[in-house]
Amino acid sequence: MSDSVLNQFTQTVAEEVKSSGRRFKVGIIGTGWIAESHIETYKQMEDVDVVAMADLIPGKAEAFAARYGIEGCRFYPSHKEMLAAEELDAVSVCTYNMTHAECTIDSLNAGVNVLLEKPMCVTTEEAVAICRAEKASGKVLSIGFQPRFDANMQMIRKIVQSGALGEVYYIQTGGGRRRGIPNSTFIEKKTGGIGALGDIGCYSLDVVLNAIDYPKPLTVSGYTSGFFGCNPEYNNPADAARFNVDDFAAGFVRLEGGIILDFRIAWAMHLDTPGDTIILGKKAGLRIPSTDCWNGSFYQPLTIYSDIGGRQVETKIPLIDTRNQKGLFWQKIRSFLDTIDTGKPAPVPTSQILYNQAIIDGICKSAELGHEIEIDIPEI
Repeated sequence: MSDSVLNQFTQTVAEEVKSSGRRFKVGIIGTGWIAESHIETYKQMEDVDVVAMADLIPGKAEAFAARYGIEGCRFYPSHKEMLAAEELDAVSVCTYNMTHAECTIDSLNAGVNVLLEKPMCVTTEEAVAICRAEKASGKVLSIGFQPRFDANMQMIRKIVQSGALGEVYYIQTGGGRRRGIPNSTFIEKKTGGIGALGDIGCYSLDVVLNAIDYPKPLTVSGYTSGFFGCNPEYNNPADAARFNVDDFAAGFVRLEGGIILDFRIAWAMHLDTPGDTIILGKKAGLRIPSTDCWNGSFYQPLTIYSDIGGRQVETKIPLIDTRNQKGLFWQKIRSFLDTIDTGKPAPVPTSQILYNQAIIDGICKSAELGHEIEIDIPEI
């Protein structure tokens, strides 16, 4: 590939959004593991006051605030009580998957902007209800996909959007760990709802779907299993006894525009990786090195495969050095707050992640039925 083409894929400097001088009063719903990243990030921002926290477990929010040195914070046993008592600018929804929809819809209905942790929710029906509440409220709702802010992840979209690959017709994506089953609320349907599909599968779907402008999913043939999670040989006995979600999932999805999406994800398997992510176009192909969960960046160069002058050529896209940039979580939260300030569209909009959720839900429903299904997404 010529230097002129390669030079298209150089690092760009993100536009800095200047603060208006306002202070944001923020609440946190759910003070579990992921909330730690939220509170650590909010503490770095001089224009943010975390004024309220809600958690169903008595004393958990108070202990959480004390651990992070948050003073003057008010505590509530439910998000509904917090929303009724406080005048908040924004909330971070950091609860387990099965309550994402309820907490988000209630917050929007209360006139509060929402940063919702991934996955968006569990079912397509919940995702539609969230989008309708967002539309009715006029508030900002952004979904917590921090890899969107990584410069190397952004390069994937930049390459595809440049036209270097030509018309895209096939995508293979996924990832996973040979062993990496979490515990806590992740592994039960009553709290997590879905397993590896929601925890890390949503990330790998977003990587490629964002690159191709999120075409609508049409049909899916899905498969799920949980052979490792419920087996005490591969999981600790206490967790194995309550494990009832997927630890492996796969799907064959037809997208608008004639694009095929071949997907697989795993918390555990007898393999180090299910393969690299590839995007095939009619002019060139792109190989993206596999990772175990896609929740940050990748650490090997991208490769473009093309023909030039009758010769088969491979072009390595050098990794961008991001060591001097703000962390991805900081960028995720800052972009959400700046959107509230500026009135710009949400950095990770629900109009896209609705399709992400519909694919995940479609895989589950197809797997249960044992055949391919159409993906039905109602109008918002």
